[in-house]
Amino acid sequence: MAGTTESGNAYKVMEISDVTDQTVEAALNRCVEEGYRFESIHFVTQPGNRRPAMAFLFFTRGNLPAKG
Repeated sequence: MAGTTESGNAYKVMEISDVTDQTVEAALNRCVEEGYRFESIHFVTQPGNRRPAMAFLFFTRGNLPAKG
């Protein structure tokens, strides 16, 4: 999912349900190639389980041309 603000900044949130090093790396590389800058990653875990059930990756991209 991606969105744009009036200032021209774009934000993207990517959800990963199969959290492995390969899937996280592939998602990071794909978004960076699209011109997004990685901001943060948040893991969701289930009680009693240390392995993440899903991950959310947050990206930004600034100075996009205005739509219209």
